[in-house]
Amino acid sequence: MADEFFDVVIVGAGLSGVGAGYHLQTEAPDRSYVILEGREVIGGTWDLFRYPGVRSDSDMFTLGYNFKPWREAKAIADGPSILNYVRQTAHEHGVADHIRYGHRVTRAAWSSADAAWTVEATGKDGQTVRFACNFLFLCGGYYDYEQGYTPEFPGRERFKGQVVHPQHWPTDLDYAGKRVVVIGSGATAVTLVPAIARTAAHVTMLQRSPTYVVSRPAEDKAANWLRSHLPAQLAYQLVRWRNVLMGMYFYRLTRKKPAQVKAAILKMVRDQLGPDYDVGKHFTPSYNPWDQRLCLVPDADLFEAIKAGSASVVTDHIETFTEGGLQLTSGEILPADLIVTATGLNLKVLNGVDLTVDGRHVDPASTLSYKGMMYEGVPNLASSFGYTNASWTLKCDLTCEYVSRLLNHMKATRTRQVTPRNADPDIEMQPWLDFSSGYVQRAMAKFPKQGSKAPWKLHQNYALDLMNLRYARLDDGVLEFSNPLPRRNDARAKVKQAA
Repeated sequence: MADEFFDVVIVGAGLSGVGAGYHLQTEAPDRSYVILEGREVIGGTWDLFRYPGVRSDSDMFTLGYNFKPWREAKAIADGPSILNYVRQTAHEHGVADHIRYGHRVTRAAWSSADAAWTVEATGKDGQTVRFACNFLFLCGGYYDYEQGYTPEFPGRERFKGQVVHPQHWPTDLDYAGKRVVVIGSGATAVTLVPAIARTAAHVTMLQRSPTYVVSRPAEDKAANWLRSHLPAQLAYQLVRWRNVLMGMYFYRLTRKKPAQVKAAILKMVRDQLGPDYDVGKHFTPSYNPWDQRLCLVPDADLFEAIKAGSASVVTDHIETFTEGGLQLTSGEILPADLIVTATGLNLKVLNGVDLTVDGRHVDPASTLSYKGMMYEGVPNLASSFGYTNASWTLKCDLTCEYVSRLLNHMKATRTRQVTPRNADPDIEMQPWLDFSSGYVQRAMAKFPKQGSKAPWKLHQNYALDLMNLRYARLDDGVLEFSNPLPRRNDARAKVKQAA
């Protein structure tokens, strides 16, 4: 029994969910919607992460929404500025009025007879709240907000200092004058180290293996010049497309000429750290560029901290925690007052929502993904999932537009249900993401699969997705439009009556 009916239920009030609300009310304005947010605030990732120096790892001209120009001076923005941008968008466009806070969605059941999802959420008081909707849009991101990933470390209980995971950074943590070890080499680690190094006695980045690290100016001088001479939206779009095309070119180059790109990245690091620094050991990965995500450091801040002596990099394995720090397999002892486990995320499949379709449980791992956002045999559901090789929001904007197109097409054809169906026996299942990062590999077995051919193939290419999502016909022989709207019956009233 549902308490309320909406045409669309959106899960999550972060970057993706706020964008989804805007696109729905702009492109399908006759559809009612609600955003169910498990936490008490807008912002998602950008509110959850509070560790020192938290920032974007891509430029805000592509991480920002297509419809709202980024107006700050820094293109590589800090977390609070991004959070303000998301919240400002939500309030400016009235999206905030549609958010129900403290509603953590746990399961959803589709009924073809009613052409509706019954969505269950745990409310603020711990009670189950139910909503009915015709379309379910999952915009809650891809990782577990409750718990970050921390491997089992031998002897951890012996350590007398404090151990902190960046996902749960204490607001009152004082590291001034302390010896800090940051375990990890990914985006979080390279962000934390220079930020902490400003006041800590010393910061050591301890990594098992290196990551590609590239430096880029925090401010985009060309973009700031354009904004001073052109209307904001025009300047924004010009810079956005310049950055998209440059990103696509660079990624393609890494696929075609990986050795050349690798050499260029390592030369940049050597130029920063000097000829005596062991770049081969500490900044030369065993894999090719973009086999894992590259790490971006604005204004070479990580390299500057290393050169200043306030930070250092150690490439080794942990033998055990000790009372006063870490003992490494090489025999080296790293003294520490504080250890930060920047060891990654736990990915969550389909926002952790348990799905059933007409009483049948949906196993995501055995399901093909249609265009990277809908799922074989699952009606009236889409999820927002960004790129691994470009800014998250580029794909999310296109996905939101596509969902609005779907809803408008269903209204025009008086159909209540749209379901991806695979009738091609030659389609082979492949992993959702072809990415060698540890956090991805740990979770991929649970995720939906992509197919070997379109439209089941997941493209990491904005230009291709632009054509496939914004301009391609909807009635493509794979999407099945069914369940006609009864001529003399209001579908919404029917669902309310059933509820």
